[in-house]
Amino acid sequence: MFDTVARCVLVTGATGFVGQHLVRALLKDGHQVIALTRDVPRAAGLLGAQVRTIASMDDLPLDHQVDIVVNLAGARILGQRWTDARKATLRQSRVALTENVVDWIGRASHKPRLLLSASAIGYYGIQRIGDDAKLDEAAPSQQMFMSDLCREWEAAAAGAVRHGVQVECMRFGLVLGEQGALPMMLLPIRLGIGGRLGSGRQWLSWIHIDDLVGGIAHRWKQALSDTSAPTFGATNFTAPIAVSQLEFSQAAARVWKRPCVIPTPGWPMRLALGEQADLLLEGQRVVPLRFAREGFEFTYPALEAALRSLK
Repeated sequence: MFDTVARCVLVTGATGFVGQHLVRALLKDGHQVIALTRDVPRAAGLLGAQVRTIASMDDLPLDHQVDIVVNLAGARILGQRWTDARKATLRQSRVALTENVVDWIGRASHKPRLLLSASAIGYYGIQRIGDDAKLDEAAPSQQMFMSDLCREWEAAAAGAVRHGVQVECMRFGLVLGEQGALPMMLLPIRLGIGGRLGSGRQWLSWIHIDDLVGGIAHRWKQALSDTSAPTFGATNFTAPIAVSQLEFSQAAARVWKRPCVIPTPGWPMRLALGEQADLLLEGQRVVPLRFAREGFEFTYPALEAALRSLK
């Protein structure tokens, strides 16, 4: 999946849903992994003895050669209301941590070839119901918290370019897998009380976890084969076909052989989550134009097959 040359890879957020899948793939391909984590004992238990765990970038000597950095760290977006304190936590876990990693890169004796840094399709803000425009990597951001957070996160990563490092930001859509948001999203369906959420017309842009890891490998190989001067790039990590929220519920209902008839109004969610509810009730129709141009082949381009693989 990844290149055949053994690399030393620093992974932040390695104990998360995406991080665990990535680390397993890296180890399988023979790469050395260093995990930056807040909880070293837990990380060691989850990731195994093959992975070196560090609690701070200060624990990594400046003369240690790191070839690739994959920056996945970030506190959970959905759930707690976005109070000022919560927004500060989200920024600290993404922007400040990324700045810390880039600072280490700037001081390191051996510069990494590549920084792959997570972002999210929240970069594009929200699409109002009835807006069916396709948002590719050139689409603008908006003036709202989620867009601001992603812009700041990406700008922090882009700082590594001045140290001679190629920077690629990965704008993740909803990641489908055995962990993450999917189990909670499927709960109403599996209980037989599923249906549309709000209008049901809001766009949902998603990607299977296997395609996400495959996309990281693709982005890695593309960057390492490019001999031009380091730059900043961004890629939408979403499947080629976005669906409406109702289409998602209907597909899940078919896979799990449950009804899909009970609507959930949007107002309780807005009451509970505030502005955060816009991410669920408005959505975005995001397309992976850069992957398409480069010929990346998705294992799961269609939603129902992706869901069936996770049943």
